[in-house]
Amino acid sequence: MGISRSLATISWIAMAVALSLAPAADCFYLPGVAPADFQKKDPLQVKVNKLTSIKTQLPYSYYSLPYCRPETIIDSAENLGEVLRGDRIENSPYVFKMREQEMCHIVCKITLTEKDAKALKEKIEEEYRVNMILDNLPLVVPIKRLDQDSHTVYQHGFHVGIKDQYSGSKDAKYYIHNHLSFLVKYHKDPQLDLARIVGFEVKPFSVKHEYEGEWDGSKTRLSTCDPHAKQTVTNSETPQEVEEKKDVIFTYDVEFKESEIKWASRWDTYLLMNDDQIHWFSIVNSLMIVLFLSGMVAMIMLRTLYRDISKYNQLETQEEAQEETGWKLVHGDVFRPPVNADLLCVYVGTGVQFFGMLMVTMMFALLGFLSPSNRGGLMTAMLLLWVFMGLFAGYSSSRLYKMFKGAEWKKITLKTAFIFPATVFAIFFVLNALIWGEKSSGAVPFTTMFALVLLWFGISVPLVFVGSYIGFKKPAIEDPVKTNKIPRQIPEQAWYMNPIFSILIGGILPFGAVFIELFFILTSIWLQQFYYLFGFLFLVFLILIVTCAEITIVLCYFQLCSEDYSWWWRSYLTAGSSALYLFLYAAFYFFTKLEITKLVSGILYFGYMLIASYAFFVLTGTIGFYACFWFTRLIYSSVKID
Repeated sequence: MGISRSLATISWIAMAVALSLAPAADCFYLPGVAPADFQKKDPLQVKVNKLTSIKTQLPYSYYSLPYCRPETIIDSAENLGEVLRGDRIENSPYVFKMREQEMCHIVCKITLTEKDAKALKEKIEEEYRVNMILDNLPLVVPIKRLDQDSHTVYQHGFHVGIKDQYSGSKDAKYYIHNHLSFLVKYHKDPQLDLARIVGFEVKPFSVKHEYEGEWDGSKTRLSTCDPHAKQTVTNSETPQEVEEKKDVIFTYDVEFKESEIKWASRWDTYLLMNDDQIHWFSIVNSLMIVLFLSGMVAMIMLRTLYRDISKYNQLETQEEAQEETGWKLVHGDVFRPPVNADLLCVYVGTGVQFFGMLMVTMMFALLGFLSPSNRGGLMTAMLLLWVFMGLFAGYSSSRLYKMFKGAEWKKITLKTAFIFPATVFAIFFVLNALIWGEKSSGAVPFTTMFALVLLWFGISVPLVFVGSYIGFKKPAIEDPVKTNKIPRQIPEQAWYMNPIFSILIGGILPFGAVFIELFFILTSIWLQQFYYLFGFLFLVFLILIVTCAEITIVLCYFQLCSEDYSWWWRSYLTAGSSALYLFLYAAFYFFTKLEITKLVSGILYFGYMLIASYAFFVLTGTIGFYACFWFTRLIYSSVKID
């Protein structure tokens, strides 16, 4: 919406959908990500990211725990999306040399204070994971599945530690993972002595290291892990307990292994963590059901409308003095401006803004520019596109406002620019304050908050005014029929035409079209998995548009046949009510799939899902409104009216 596409572009989109539906091919490189070539013994800097937990959903900085630190901690430059996601990427003391194996390398020794021990125990109890990055590849832990032969699944990051079997007792013991056994997979260039990193795995261990003599830093010889005797950690018979005033020695091994995986396919490991068969079956099943229902609805509507229009026109030509019945009877009131017309214009304009943002974002995602390897790129793109789509929001709201004979275009422009963003910003500010109170790295800094406000007031608001000015200067949209001066009385309606009942019924079908994909989206957000099936998402988005339009048109037709002409708001609310089902499903997902126990984490979940449901309401409501708007103009311009 707002961006015209040529036929040549459609072919590119079709190809992009095919690429996104299939696993990454060897020849397909992610745009904007250049491969890094390493010579033998080139230094490899491991970076550390936030600590994450699906139990709390509150990220923390890596160095909030007593881990080994480099001489100088350097923060990596992060884009807007990374900051909003809570990413905090920093350097670490883990530095490898390309294709040079190391065993039992000592990083440092730390004596735990009471505060350190308490922090570690809390993070272990809440099942926090440590995330690291090497050459833009996240660290994964390979886990062998017992139910399938030679099948390995991968989990993001490794746990801070483990809790012993007496987890229910007050005297439970906690053990920290202080020895990391890294495996770096690389693909070697057959012509040159160059290699590209294609895998980064780890197996964590908890080992109570012992040594003889005095401590001499990294030169100390450990009796529990001796590189000279080629003895490394293979089990954890004596784990390192988390206790106050206890020394913890951090060590690591690193092994380099040549792999047949090419650089272009190295993200397959991360993107194929889910069971694609379930996804395929669910999406195809949903697609077939919705297409079948859409075909039935379209056939019924076309046949019924054709018969109605033929009958009305035939009566006029024969000049039969018969009383008008059905939807033609309300032709003099159907385009009467609704109650709270200003607010309707505002929400329609905001919905256009959302529609444009999502459409362009999905186009970029289909072409691979917003792949998971571009960390934070998706959120950054959505924010910037939302800001620039303010132009179309202002244009749409002012055009509709002028059709309603409105004169104060500046007033409607201000409402369009502020009502939705201000509501979302207020909720976001409260949630951010809660995160800040938990001292989490997920709290958006003041500078980033200022940048968001600057984008809003400095770019979005002026663009809304520009769009509104252009829209208001254009001639008003003319109604196909004249509106009577005195509104006719709406007859008593049947129970099934009750506004609340028909609105709630109307939202079921659009929600049914997206709820399966919604499951995967919620899983990627709240269970910290990658989402990359943008081809599926684009198909589901098209299905959503069709179902919102069709169910609204059908219910609008029944409403007009019942001689109820107040269709403006009902068309918006009919499709928009699917947001209510989305929020209810989010609550169901919370209690059945998540293990969140902290009150703050629960408030965060429902707060963010409230924002998502509100946005979904605006989007689907606008789709339903425009479908009904087009439908009513079409049918009333097709009959002869005196």
